[in-house]
Formats: sequence, structure tokens, C-alpha cells
Amino acid sequence: MQCLSLIRYEEGMEARHLISEREVDVGTRTGETSQLPKSVETHFSWIRTRMSAERTLEAWVRTAVSLIGFGFTIVQFFERLNTTAGFKPAKDPMLTQYVGLVLIGAGILGLLGAIWQYKTLVRYLHSDKFRDISQVSELPKSATLMIAVVLCFIGLFAFIAILTRAL
Repeated sequence: MQCLSLIRYEEGMEARHLISEREVDVGTRTGETSQLPKSVETHFSWIRTRMSAERTLEAWVRTAVSLIGFGFTIVQFFERLNTTAGFKPAKDPMLTQYVGLVLIGAGILGLLGAIWQYKTLVRYLHSDKFRDISQVSELPKSATLMIAVVLCFIGLFAFIAILTRAL
């Protein structure tokens, strides 16, 4: 049975010193009840850690988008520039493709490392060790993780496309 304490707030009290006056039963959305974590502070700390993992993955996704996009743009820009009338072709036209491939590869590798780190941390946070704190029985789906995986495939496609044109 899930119990929620009615909390009396007195001026000057910190959040961790809130005192419960009586317990009442509270049902969940499905009508089931479960036990609240022993410490609300600990539960919120767990949630903050879980959300920080999401933010870290989002930062890696932004970085990977920048690297992949910039690498692809460098290749496209100099390829178009070499075919424009009035410009001399570069001494080594393949150099820009290599730079682009390195940037795209760095974006893909960074994103793969971030996905691995994210999945490892989330698995750890949802392990039996934290079951009482998290109050979550299964791993939730993450939109950020799905976007990261799709971006890996897009980056891989760009890498292969440039590599096949370079050869």
C-alpha cells in the first residue's frame, strides 16, 4: 500500500525537515498502490542523477551533430568551390575530404561512446541496488537515446557516402 504523508510546512523549515502529521492511502494511475521511498530527498537525488544522464547525452548529441554537419559541409563546400569558374583547384583536393571524414568519424565515435556511457549509467541506476529509491521497475524509453542512435546511422551514411566518392 502506498502511503503519502500529509506535510505540515512551517515558516523557516527546510525541505528536508518537513514533518508528516498523518498517513493517507494514495493510488497510482492504474489503481495500484506501492510504497514511497524511505527518503524523499534520496528519491529526488536519484531523479536528478537520472536527468543529468539525459542532459549529458543531449550535450553529446549536440556535439556530434556539429561535428558530422561541419565535416559534411567542408567536403561539400570545397567540392563545389573546385568546380566553380574562376577558382583554381586546390593542390590536394582529397585533403578536404579527409578532414571531413575525420570530423564525421569523430562525431560518430563520440556519440557511440556517449550512448555506451548513458546505457551503463541508466542500467546501474535501475539496478536492484536502487530499486527502493527509484520506485521504477523497468527501464523507461528515452527519446534522446533514440535520436542518438538515428544520428549515428545518419553519420555513418554520410561517412560511407564521402568515403566511396573519395575512392
